[in-house]
Amino acid sequence: MTQEALLSILERDARLSDRQIAELLGATEKEVSSARAELEKAGKIVGYRTILNEDREGVSAFIEVRCTPERGGGFNRLAQRIARFSEVKSCYLMSGGYDLLVMVEASDLMEVARFVSDKLSSLEGVLSTSTHFRLKTYKMHGLLFEEPMSPERISIAP
Repeated sequence: MTQEALLSILERDARLSDRQIAELLGATEKEVSSARAELEKAGKIVGYRTILNEDREGVSAFIEVRCTPERGGGFNRLAQRIARFSEVKSCYLMSGGYDLLVMVEASDLMEVARFVSDKLSSLEGVLSTSTHFRLKTYKMHGLLFEEPMSPERISIAP
């Protein structure tokens, strides 16, 4: 049993018990439990969560943030400050045309607008923002969000 195999199974379904995983991997329950604990202790597994179909409720926005790096600290202090806002679900340092990518979830478009204008844009060091709204999710965290496909051809009745 490899750590990669265990991680692959857990990414697909973290609800499986160590016994079920052991059966899939041809290992003992104790080996799986020990490997899982080792991965958690090493910080490779940092948590378990339910993946929700966010298209069913609320609004998600991806906000590109251009900012001024601080001497001796780069983008870290500002990124950590932004990440602490309750509206922020993810915050990443990026390469390319902007510095940070901030993912926000809110109940409606106006709530996102208020967050950007009142909290994010007003922070010292933030130069500009560009907000993109999620319209539909096709795949998230390796899971396909499939809907029944409609027939490509329309049936014509005589």
